[in-house]
Amino acid sequence: MGKQAPPSLEAATAIIRRFAKSLPDTPGVYRMLDDKGQVLYVGKAKSLTKRVMSYTNTAKMPYRLQRMVSQTVDMEFVHTHTEADALLLEASLIKKLRPYFNILLRDDKSFPYILIARDHEFPLVAKYRGSQKRKGDYFGPFPGAGAVNRTIATLQKAFMLRNCSDNVFASRTRPCLQYHIKRCTAPCVGFVSAEEYAEQVDYARDFLSGKSKAVHEYFSRKMQQASDAREYEEAAKYRDRLKALSHVSAQQQVHVDNLGDADLFAIYQKDGVSCVQVFFFRNGQNNGNQSYFPACSDDESEEDIVAAFIGQFYQNKPVPSQILVNVTPSGKGVLEDALEVQSGHRVHISKPLRGARKKIVGFAVNNAKDALKQKLIKNTSEKRLLTKVAGLFDLEDLPKRIEIYDNSHISGTNMVGAMVVAGPDGFQKNAYRKFNIKQADAADDYGMMREVLRRRFGRSLKDGSGPESADWPDLVLIDGGKGQLSAVLEVVQELGLEDSLCLVAISKGVDRNAGREVFHPLGQPSFDLPVDDPVLHYMQRLRDEAHRFAIGAHRTRRMNAISKSLLDDVPGVGAKRKKALLHYFGSAKSVAGAGVQDLQQVEGISEAMAQRIYDYFH
Repeated sequence: MGKQAPPSLEAATAIIRRFAKSLPDTPGVYRMLDDKGQVLYVGKAKSLTKRVMSYTNTAKMPYRLQRMVSQTVDMEFVHTHTEADALLLEASLIKKLRPYFNILLRDDKSFPYILIARDHEFPLVAKYRGSQKRKGDYFGPFPGAGAVNRTIATLQKAFMLRNCSDNVFASRTRPCLQYHIKRCTAPCVGFVSAEEYAEQVDYARDFLSGKSKAVHEYFSRKMQQASDAREYEEAAKYRDRLKALSHVSAQQQVHVDNLGDADLFAIYQKDGVSCVQVFFFRNGQNNGNQSYFPACSDDESEEDIVAAFIGQFYQNKPVPSQILVNVTPSGKGVLEDALEVQSGHRVHISKPLRGARKKIVGFAVNNAKDALKQKLIKNTSEKRLLTKVAGLFDLEDLPKRIEIYDNSHISGTNMVGAMVVAGPDGFQKNAYRKFNIKQADAADDYGMMREVLRRRFGRSLKDGSGPESADWPDLVLIDGGKGQLSAVLEVVQELGLEDSLCLVAISKGVDRNAGREVFHPLGQPSFDLPVDDPVLHYMQRLRDEAHRFAIGAHRTRRMNAISKSLLDDVPGVGAKRKKALLHYFGSAKSVAGAGVQDLQQVEGISEAMAQRIYDYFH
């Protein structure tokens, strides 16, 4: 069955008008669907009937919205108690469904924190990401793992806290390297008392809680006292710790008195691209910043972008009591109410007009300008390269999605296939996929590649996301030569996609030297490129990223296999019984070879359980 033509604007408005007449005058969320059931747009409304009816007045709409309305063949609705509830549901659905015509936050990962544990006599300091279930104090969020790692390294220099796991701590018999480079006081071997270590921890907590001035004064006083007593080595230790604290303060760049906990959002637009710079302040200290480039059309207002961005941003993140902006978001009051419902405390969104707060907002705007400038330069370079790629492989248009495939294994064990995705905005890491090979024979590279491509495109056809979908690749790169290309062609012909995919294999040249790669386009002669050709370097970068991702996936699977025990999958054998069996028999292999009578000798193993274990292995 061929693709149906989208309905006309007149027919679509008739459909929308029919829905609007049957809707109540209540808050809610609506979804606009195309002829394939794909969600085009998700919106919220204080009055569903009025908001939906507004889509029938197409004469005053920009072309983008007219195009959206013209593709609408169906609508779905959810009624809510309040407009704030509708906003929360809208943000959740946008994040889940990622509709084409909505403003989208591309990168919505959770942020890492610094944890100082409270469930051990000698607490550790560590990076922590995820639900905060472990007992302890959490400081953050930080914009990325790098910022957390740098801060922890500096904290160790200043407060000399351990960063090893509790298991490693319990097994130590002598100090580790951290002690020798003066980043830990070695509580694991009793080089410091619990009281002294608790004092170190308290000062670290004070520093992270915004009491850095008091900590600086204490260290300065101790340094002076040691110097007056001519204990110069002790004074030097406090001098080094002060230098470490000063390093953290210097990295924070911006300090605002009496700010407390706040997030700052600064938007800047140029050439149809928007950058939102987010700064994180906790206890008045700057924990760092992150640049975001939301997906939106060039006719969206800054007010609407900021509103949509903030609503989606806090879907999986804690909300501070203050949010500072350089542009007041549309529907500010409703957005504040929605964030209050989500967080359980009052949230105030404000645009500072004077003083120190206006100054830091201006600082954030300048950061957004610089980030956007670099983004536009990068985009121009990427588009230039993609234009050349399109010409090289006879593509009709600039490729928006390139998929690159590679495999990894060691002598046929722990076989993994990998897919990475690239486009005009660079690598799209949220679209990467790994495939645990299930059917291919050991060390059969061709069979592995066939299985990966069959699963990737077979599943897409089954789900209805075929060649016309946004997730369909314009170019498929295979790491390999003509053999891999032939193997992939078998799958493509089997699925009837030989006219829907542009396939190219990329192999190493003579002596497998980088820079001598040979390209094997399907149905065309093989060729190579000059070693200084920018397109060659771009294709190498794509291939190398697939290689890196495949090796990483293989390494993870191999490490999981190493740590896996034969007893892990035995029904009814949990951690306690597993420990008892291993303690009695010495190894999982011995347990597998034991008889029923022998198994019954283990504490906690009944006759029925012994029979179950025996039957599992035999």
